Amino acid sequence: MGIAERREREREEVRRKILDAARELFTTEGYDKVTMRRIADAIEYSPTAIYHHFEDKDDVVKSLCAEDFSRLLGALTHGGLAADPVERIRQLGVAYTSFGLSFPNHYRFMFMTAHRPDHEPSAQAQQSFELLRSTVAEAIAAGRLREADVDTVAQVLWSSIHGVVALLVTYGAEGFPCAPAAPDLVQQVIDNGIRGLLAAEER
Repeated sequence: MGIAERREREREEVRRKILDAARELFTTEGYDKVTMRRIADAIEYSPTAIYHHFEDKDDVVKSLCAEDFSRLLGALTHGGLAADPVERIRQLGVAYTSFGLSFPNHYRFMFMTAHRPDHEPSAQAQQSFELLRSTVAEAIAAGRLREADVDTVAQVLWSSIHGVVALLVTYGAEGFPCAPAAPDLVQQVIDNGIRGLLAAEER
């Protein structure tokens, strides 16, 4: 390995440490309380070293969001998507849940940590939601789901599945009332959410 390659690898290793530490701090302490110095202290580097990799705290957040939503987007499309739009909605719900439960710290940062009010969603975040939105539009156009505003239906479906993932990430199956959580809880939430939106002839 040449000197340039070794330096690039070392640079990437430091960048990885910064992002992992920042994600943990944003999740546990909140966006407003975390400073670049706090991130530097967490990995025992000087703040100057952090600024060699990121302009400021918002640059760190943008990098984390792009990285984490890229991972989510990959999880949603892994193995291909069903041709039937209703089945595809179900499939996306299962994949989304699997991602959240497999990467709980990433999920907390992405969906359970307040960022700046003017924070722009990353392109990857928009693409992830568009997978659901376009599938909902297709299902409505095909008469599979009842006529309704596409954006609202997509928001309703996402909100319901986020709720169960957030609860499982926060409390775990053993923390539920009448624990443990039902083994098919996720599937029931997905099925009930879809059932309430089906066209009359589909029910």
